[in-house]
Amino acid sequence: MKFYKSLYIGDTVKNPRKIKRKLKKHAKLTNIYVVAYIEESRRLEIYHCFMLQQYYYKEHPPYIIGLAGSKEEATRIIVKIAEEAVAKTGKADLTAYLFPLSE
Repeated sequence: MKFYKSLYIGDTVKNPRKIKRKLKKHAKLTNIYVVAYIEESRRLEIYHCFMLQQYYYKEHPPYIIGLAGSKEEATRIIVKIAEEAVAKTGKADLTAYLFPLSE
């Protein structure tokens, strides 16, 4: 499992290093949502961390952009990324903002 170098962390997330370690080991965390970049569709998606327990995600781990304590907080992280993208580039292309060299 890969994590974004400037990982977005929600306000309610305590000890992100511990959460990252547990996610890598596929531990069951009840109150963690992830904002993940899905390369095939080139978009960001929100998953409850239990989704990462499925076999598919163990074989094809998503690229984690952010950690949140609720779905609403994960949505706020995506909104924050969109606001940063528009402020910096003038466009709402989140993947181009997050990965400028992937074009």
